[in-house]
Amino acid sequence: MSFPSEVYFNNSVNRPLQEETSYDKEELKILHEKNHGMLNPEQKNVYDSIIQNVYNKVGGVFFVYGSGGCGKTFLWQTLCCRLRSEGKIVLHVASCGIAAVLLPGGRTAHSRFHIPLKLDQDSIAGIRHGTDIVELIQQTDLIIWDEAPMQHCHAFESVDHFLRDIMSAIDKRRAKKPFGGITIVFGGDYRQILHMIPKASRAEVVGSTLNKSKIWEFFQVFLLKKNMRLHAENTEMENKVIVDFSKWQLLVGDGKVKNFSPDADTAEMLIKIPDQYVVHTTQNLIESLFEITYPDFVRNMSSHSYLRSRSILTLTNIVVDDINNNILEKIPGTLHTYLSQDSIDDVGDEDNEFRSAFPVEYLNSLNMPCIPKHELNIKVGVIVMLMRNLNQIIGLCNGTRMIVASCKKNSIECEVLCGSHAGSKHLIPRTEMISTDTSWPFEFKRIQFPLQIYYAMTINKCQGQSLDTVGLYLPRAVFFHGHVYVAISRVTKPEGLHILIDSDDGTTTNITSNVVYEEVFYNLPSINDENVSD
Repeated sequence: MSFPSEVYFNNSVNRPLQEETSYDKEELKILHEKNHGMLNPEQKNVYDSIIQNVYNKVGGVFFVYGSGGCGKTFLWQTLCCRLRSEGKIVLHVASCGIAAVLLPGGRTAHSRFHIPLKLDQDSIAGIRHGTDIVELIQQTDLIIWDEAPMQHCHAFESVDHFLRDIMSAIDKRRAKKPFGGITIVFGGDYRQILHMIPKASRAEVVGSTLNKSKIWEFFQVFLLKKNMRLHAENTEMENKVIVDFSKWQLLVGDGKVKNFSPDADTAEMLIKIPDQYVVHTTQNLIESLFEITYPDFVRNMSSHSYLRSRSILTLTNIVVDDINNNILEKIPGTLHTYLSQDSIDDVGDEDNEFRSAFPVEYLNSLNMPCIPKHELNIKVGVIVMLMRNLNQIIGLCNGTRMIVASCKKNSIECEVLCGSHAGSKHLIPRTEMISTDTSWPFEFKRIQFPLQIYYAMTINKCQGQSLDTVGLYLPRAVFFHGHVYVAISRVTKPEGLHILIDSDDGTTTNITSNVVYEEVFYNLPSINDENVSD
């Protein structure tokens, strides 16, 4: 079943688009009735509050705070089915592409609201009055924004300014209401990785979060505590294992795991990983973790269900590339190599001396964040991840997982692996990408396929995903809030977590660091709070 997308706006051609797929209101109504009956009391409380505000047209700003497995996505789906089955408009956005493709009719918040890339406290979303998207938003009944803690608070403030502006055209009083009087619900988990600001201090990172914004005073906060992964059909022992695992995850995320420090003078927070999750080996570390994460790989490497349910996670792109290149060698077939076209942008034709200081060979050697490598090596059947938004209406978002179906001279055919568009095939073209890294004295432009091999990825990139099997490789200490928590909370069952920690002497260990910015939780409800929605 497909979900509605209403009308979308295409930046490149400046005209509205209608999603090709349609939806059946009766199917949505049936799905809503099924889902509504499965809501637990916590979810039902949130659901009733939001629905009441939507139907009374009083607006309201909500934040649903819950860890993975508490049913936030299930709640979003239930709300969408109810409202869309009655012909109401729901805009579903997320702070990252991976989370967006998992939502019914989802898009990234930056794409939907045209949020500027460079933000400050006076920024405003860049949608012009009189466009179709403005008319759509003016008729919107509910906005759902998932993975909110990942975004800088100025992004929410820019959308608040924009919505107050366009909704005042309908009723001037709405200019004084948060988000223009549109009911909006945010969701997320502040234990996860926050918005990363290059070279910023801990105080700057915490100060950039949504709950430290001036608009936080308007929020009504709900806490989801019940773990939806507990099932009646499980044995008592199985449910106990899940409960214990979930409690340990939350303790890690809250920074409340008992510290383990062989040196009492160290300021580093060290924790001991339970033995059942630790991988010890005297063999090649990466090879050992690969065999555990991808058992019987050669026989299963064409199985979509096998591939979409597992991944190796690590800290840096350099290690990710080493792991992916190692796995690529194990896959039979012809190796296809695609080279990029690199250049310096916005340099005058007469500035030959400046250009000669940066020859093409040097530009080819540059590796920048969010920009594909100069040399892309790939085979048919390899899993890849899209590195930029191409067409979110058909599921081609930054973070979409795909399998290479064929390699052509000027395009690569890929099949979407998961999400609501799973099974669809698309030709991925070479794309022009310009780096926003301001540390260089020039604007760097690369034309390359926006793809990277997916078998391993960084912990930052995996945020928003759920996997059955996770191999976590830590060759060095984590360096940012939420790294350990995000990695261990991606897995849906405790037996699927395998952690390999490389110690300084070249052996494996069960001791690792855990970075938690505890001050980010100061004005958030605790899991022990009885009444957190007041």
